[in-house]
This record gives sequence, C-alpha cells and structure tokens, in this order.
Amino acid sequence: MRPFRRNVAVAIDGGGIKGLMVARALEILEGELGRPAHDIFRLAAGTSTGSIIAAGISVGVSAAQLTSLYQSLGPGVFRKTLRSTVWPLTRYRYDNSYFIERLNETLGEHTLMGDLWRANPQTDVVITVFDLVENRNRFIKPWKPEYSDWPLVKAVLASSTVPTYFRVVDGRWADGGVGGYANPSFLAAYEICRCLGTDAPPYWGWDPAETTLISLGTGRATHGAPQADCWWPWQWVGPLLAGFYISNEDRQVHLVNAFFRELDFRRFQVPMLEEIQMDDVRPQALSALLRYGDELGRRILNDETDQEQDIVDPFGRRSDS
Repeated sequence: MRPFRRNVAVAIDGGGIKGLMVARALEILEGELGRPAHDIFRLAAGTSTGSIIAAGISVGVSAAQLTSLYQSLGPGVFRKTLRSTVWPLTRYRYDNSYFIERLNETLGEHTLMGDLWRANPQTDVVITVFDLVENRNRFIKPWKPEYSDWPLVKAVLASSTVPTYFRVVDGRWADGGVGGYANPSFLAAYEICRCLGTDAPPYWGWDPAETTLISLGTGRATHGAPQADCWWPWQWVGPLLAGFYISNEDRQVHLVNAFFRELDFRRFQVPMLEEIQMDDVRPQALSALLRYGDELGRRILNDETDQEQDIVDPFGRRSDS
C-alpha cells in the first residue's frame, strides 16, 4: 500500500447490513497500520449505513467494535415480525427502538455534533440526510452552527432511515441516499478542498495536495439479467432501481476525479457474486459479508482501486492520472 499523505479522510457508502464488510475492511487496515481509525481519519463522511461507521470513527470506536456491532445489530434491527411480513399495509417495515438503543450505547446518548468540533483534536464529519419537507439534501456537519446542537445519534438515525424500512425521523428526515449521494466521496472531496482547505472557517488549512481520500463501497453486483427481454413491466422495477443506485455511486467517483485531481483519491469496491439485500441478516449472508470485507481490506492494502477509476475521459486522460 502506498503511504497515505499527511491528511487522511474516508467516505463510506450506504448499503444497510452490507456496512459489515466496510467495518471488517477497516479492522484489517487498523491492524496493518497499528493505529485506530479515529487516529487515521480526521474527516469521515458517510451516507446511511456509512454514517454509522463515520460517526463511530469520530468518537473513537474501533473497527473491531464496529464489526461486532453490525453482527449483533443486524439481526436485532431487521427482525422478522408480523409488521415486516405485511409491511405494504403498514407505514414502515421495522421498529427502530433497538437500533436507537444500540446507537446510544455506541455513540453516546448525549454526544452532540458540536462536541466533535470542540474536542481536542477536532474531528470533522459529514452525514447526509434528505429533508422530505423541503425536498432537498442536507449535509450535517459539526462546525455548522445550525447543526451543532443535533445529537450525533439523531444525525445517524436520520441518515439511516431508508423509506418504508423505518419511520421518518421528526416527520421530515430520511436516508441520505434518497438523493444522489449514496456514495459521499464527492462531498468529502468538497469538504477537503472548499471547506477545510481554505482560510475561512473552519480554518483547518488542509492542502489537497497533501491529502488522501479513501472511498469505500459496499459491493458491486455482478449478476446480470440475460432474460430481460422476457420480463413483465413490474419486473423492471428492481433492476432499474439497482441501476440508478450503481450509476449514482460511479458518478461520484468520476466527479472527484474530474474536479479534485490534486487529491490522492482511492476508491475501493468488491464484486459480489450473489445478491445480498440491505436487510438480509441470515447467518450465511453475514458470513459472506465478512469474506467480502476481507477481500475489500486486501484490496486496500494492495492499492487495487475500483474499475471506475480506470475510465478515460473525453480528453483522453485516465481518471486516476
């Protein structure tokens, strides 16, 4: 693995229980560097399940603890009940009380976003949420006055509230992946170069040329649909949504490569040979996610970046050059 630059940031995709693979990969990285993720990454950006990991990093939770959290959190949150079975007849599939309880235990019930900025050393976090009332994305950050009094748990809960899976937070906040930021790498790059890298607040003075940004995906589906020409109209819904999600993820990679070329940007992703839904907590699914996490960790250590970083732009430049 090429050495990181002076400043290091991480951006973590959404994906529900598939966040387990990212936690496992970070556990491998911690073992290789001999340092906790909190000391490695001074900036962490996350969407949905990525916000759980980013917030955990910000308060000093180790990657090993996050791996254990996911292994226990998944079966407790995505528990099959009468509600989850008949959810089209209810407003949401899963009760989030256990989720909130575990978040409070892990992140601190009374930890505020502003506490991260008042800590020594300071930690920056970007958590994406979607405002259903104003119909726009919002980016929750500890140095923004309007969000400094937000409980960290509330920000994570809002970002993780997948529509139809959980009840909407405060009647307006939902999953940050509802917009175009399921992959928050562009947001992290913008934070580095346009916020932390300027002389205006928040005054970090990060030089993009001295900064490494690690972007971690939660798996790329490799199984296709050879019989798509035989599908009925309703059979297109799932593949179309999946295609929209994947193209949005890749678009963020291309945007970072195009507009923030001075960064040492590294996007890591793993191909998934089987379909694992975001609420699939079967033992065999969790075991597979741990194996994918081992593969993701290996790719980080070997600098095997995602195929999307090898795309050639219209000017003939490679996106990773």
